[in-house]
Amino acid sequence: MAADKKGERKLEGHRGRLREKYLNHGLEKLTDDEIVEMLLTLATPRRDCKQIAREALDSFGGLAPVLEASVEELQKIKGIGATNAMGITMVQQIARKFLREKIIRGDYLRSFGEALEYFTHAMKASGRETLHVLYLSSQNAILGEERFTTGAPGSVEVHPRQVVETAFKLSSASVVMAHNHPGGDVKPSPDDIRATRNLCYALKFMDLSLRDHLIITADGHYSFMKEGLMAAFENEYEALSRKIWK
Repeated sequence: MAADKKGERKLEGHRGRLREKYLNHGLEKLTDDEIVEMLLTLATPRRDCKQIAREALDSFGGLAPVLEASVEELQKIKGIGATNAMGITMVQQIARKFLREKIIRGDYLRSFGEALEYFTHAMKASGRETLHVLYLSSQNAILGEERFTTGAPGSVEVHPRQVVETAFKLSSASVVMAHNHPGGDVKPSPDDIRATRNLCYALKFMDLSLRDHLIITADGHYSFMKEGLMAAFENEYEALSRKIWK
């Protein structure tokens, strides 16, 4: 009995030092082991979580994969139950919600970095291609965001009519599209270029515009706007329109 109480006091002392370290210095001074351990302790009041945290990091290969793992995957680690796993997965969900709400109603051109941060956080770790669309007002305020498609690996599609309909519903003047490349190649594929050109043309026909298309990977991003492709597509559309309506 005395040994049990001594063990509990030792455990509480260790956790107290961890909490104090976090409160005084934030995450910067915590190791990855300590971060995962602290998350586990929130749902495990009377158990040493240090070894469980190390096993999780070893199994998944680092902090980011642990935080991005599913509840089912986390529970394969001995000592991590449903409540622990839920607490860990909530970290990423809360972060994404925070980043999304941070950019809504902001100015896309002024908050390009924040929009990029949101898309990167939401998509870079996904093993499947996903596509998001931001809807902007005439003053470039972000009115809303929608995920259109989750495709098979290497495949994502969106019909221009879907984007146009939502744009009109939100009284949007322009849109920004973003999707990820799970394979890691940041350059647009021929299908990416074709789909972007088609959406640009469809929006231009309805007096709307495609402001940008971002490709997100774990190692970086590609912006059609910054690479000059959006301007090229709009010039192509204007040239075609002059030929048709001359």
